[in-house]
Amino acid sequence: MNFLSDNSAAPCPEVLAAIGVAAPASGPGYDGDAISQQLDAAFGALFGCECVVLPVSTGTAANALALAAMVPPYGAVVCHEEAHIQVDECGAPGFFSGGASLLLVRGEAGKLTPAGIEAGLSAYRGDAHQVQVRALSLTQATEAGTVYSPAELAALGEYARGRGWKVHLDGARFANSVAHLGCHPGDITWRAGVDVLSFGTIKNGGMTAEAIVLFDLALADDLRFRRKRAGQMPSKGRFQAAQLLAMIKDDVWLRNAGQANAGAARLAAAAGDRVMYPVEANEVFVRLRAGEPERLRSLGFAFYDWGAAGSNEARFVVAWDSSAADIAALTAALAG
Repeated sequence: MNFLSDNSAAPCPEVLAAIGVAAPASGPGYDGDAISQQLDAAFGALFGCECVVLPVSTGTAANALALAAMVPPYGAVVCHEEAHIQVDECGAPGFFSGGASLLLVRGEAGKLTPAGIEAGLSAYRGDAHQVQVRALSLTQATEAGTVYSPAELAALGEYARGRGWKVHLDGARFANSVAHLGCHPGDITWRAGVDVLSFGTIKNGGMTAEAIVLFDLALADDLRFRRKRAGQMPSKGRFQAAQLLAMIKDDVWLRNAGQANAGAARLAAAAGDRVMYPVEANEVFVRLRAGEPERLRSLGFAFYDWGAAGSNEARFVVAWDSSAADIAALTAALAG
């Protein structure tokens, strides 16, 4: 019973069907096919604005290439100390940008605030002897499974704009945040000052496609070259495009995310006051008691230990296709 990560979730039927439809198609390669040519308009309709969409094969590629287009080699990106770009991407932002740094800031429950950034950068001078901040990277939903409200993101966007910074949103679980908030996706992206979104699908029923969604169209030409140079422009681009279009058609992305969120809410209710952070997406962090991690594993549950060694903190992730029986079994185990 796998609650390790939603990365292991199966592709959803709509995505698999779209790949099958795209298979016999013929026409220009790379982004020149008829399916790829639909992406900008389809995502523009979804977000309610003009945008440019560049498919890539991983979330790491989406994040690193987006930041590289915003930040020079002598520049820096401000992010949460637990951000995926810091903890889990093997230095990719620095590699693809030619050397840009990450400036880490603490924040409660995975979130940054303008005041927290000010405090975290209090020793930063910004003179010629230091890296130059050029971007703010936020994660939605956060690494703690919490979700920024539209107002919180708008305040961060205004703060960044006031300092001349671009804003990047790591949306590996963006669908889960929109499903939780019930808002228009534009309310937590371009209307809140986001310049580029890494739109995740692989954790949410996709297969091999993520999207760099550009709201700042001036970045598009540079990113097209960076994407090709990084080996992220497949010759049969129609298969990535087909997956992305299938995810947003008929709100499949929100249906899948809503299912995962609902399962996580059931786990949180069972864990009660041992839940470490508000459960607003599909991740549940729980303070287990001594011996309980071993007991749960003996019952067949797979999950990650979290926090410091011996803390008995655990992370459970519910995927879009987690079975009702597995969720019920873990719910009963946690409640007991």
